[in-house]
Amino acid sequence: MARLMASLRGLPGTVWLLGVISLLNDAASEMVYPLLPLFLATTLGAGPRVIGLIEGLAEAASSLLKLVSGVISDRTRRAKPFVVWGYGVAGVARTLIAAATGWWFVLVCRLADRIGKGLRSSPRDALLGRAVSPQERGLAFGFHRAMDNAGAVLGPLAAAALLAAGLELRTVFWCAGVPALMVLVLSFRVRESAPPAAPVAPATRFNWHLREFPPRFRRYLLILGLFMLGNSSNLFLILRAREFGVPQAQVPLMWSLMSLVAALLLTPLSALSDRVGRRRLILSGWAIYAVLYLVLARGGWPTWTVWGVFVAYGVFIAATEGAEKALVADLVPPAQLGTAFGWYHLTLGVTLLPASLLFGVFWESVSPALAFGFGAGCAVAASLLLAFWLPDHDD
Repeated sequence: MARLMASLRGLPGTVWLLGVISLLNDAASEMVYPLLPLFLATTLGAGPRVIGLIEGLAEAASSLLKLVSGVISDRTRRAKPFVVWGYGVAGVARTLIAAATGWWFVLVCRLADRIGKGLRSSPRDALLGRAVSPQERGLAFGFHRAMDNAGAVLGPLAAAALLAAGLELRTVFWCAGVPALMVLVLSFRVRESAPPAAPVAPATRFNWHLREFPPRFRRYLLILGLFMLGNSSNLFLILRAREFGVPQAQVPLMWSLMSLVAALLLTPLSALSDRVGRRRLILSGWAIYAVLYLVLARGGWPTWTVWGVFVAYGVFIAATEGAEKALVADLVPPAQLGTAFGWYHLTLGVTLLPASLLFGVFWESVSPALAFGFGAGCAVAASLLLAFWLPDHDD
C-alpha cells in the first residue's frame, strides 16, 4: 500500500486534475442516472423498450463523436477545447432532464449529454496516455477511473439524502447542476503539455483507417465488440433489482455501494495489470460478469443476494475499466492515441445500441432470463477469443 501511495503521489498534475474533474462530473451524473429508469417508468410512463432505445441511441451518437474528436485532436494536437466543451455541454443537458414532460425530451437530453461525452473522452484519454510512461499506464487509467467511480459513490448518496429530505425527482435533477458547474470551471485549468519524460510524438498523417493500426489492436476491437453486444445499459440492472424487491429508496444506495467497491479496487487492480498483464486481469473481470448475469437470469433470489451482485459488479468494473484502456495505449503508437481511443469508444458505443435494444426485446417478448443469459454467453465467447486469438506479439 505504501508503494502504491508513493506511485500515486508521483503521477503528473494532469492526471490528478482530470481525476478530480471526473469525480465531480460523475457525482453530477450519478445524481440523475440511477433514478432515470424510475423517472421514466413512474413519471413519464416509459417501459424497458423505451429505456433501451434511449440508452442505445445516446451511446451510439456519443461513440461516433469520440472517433471524430480523437482523430481531430491527433491532427491538431489540441485536446483542451474538446475537454471544456464536452464537459460543459453534458452538464447543461443532464440538468435539463428535470424539465422533461415526455420520454422524447429525456432522449434529446441524453443525446446531448452523450454528445458532450463524445467530444471529450478520446482527447482526454489520449492526454492521460501521453502523460505517463508505459509502466504507469495501468496506474494512471486505474486512478482516473477510480476517481470517476468515487463520484458515482457521492452522487447517489447525495440523491438519496435529497430524496429522504422530501425533494421530488425533478428537484434532485436540478441540484445536479451544481457539481456540473464546478467541472466546467476546473476544465479550463487543464494543460496540454506533456512531461519531458514522455514527449509527444510528431503528428502522423490524418486518416480514419483501421488498417493503419497493428493487427492486435484490430482484433482487440472485435473481441470488445462481441463482449459489449451482451453488455447492455446498466439501467437494466436497476430494473432487475426492483423486480427482486429492492425498495426504490435503496436503489441509489445500492448503486453507490457498487461504485464504492469499484473506486476502492480500481487503482490497485489496474496497477496490478502493469505487472501481471492486461489480458489476465480483463479475463478475470469478464468471468465475474458472466457469473453475475447467470445469477440475475434466475429469478427468486432474496434481496440480500441482489446487494451481493452489485458488490461483485463493482469488482468486475475495477478489474476491467482501467486495464482495457491501458491495453489500448499498449497496442498503438503514442501519436495515434486519440484516434485509437476514438475507435475503442466507437466500438463500445455502437454495439451498445443493438445490445440495449436486444436486451429490451428479449426482456419484454420472452423473459429477463433470456436477456441476462445472452449477456453471459457473449462474455464467455469474448473471453475465449481474448485468451486464444490475441497473440503476445503482432503477426
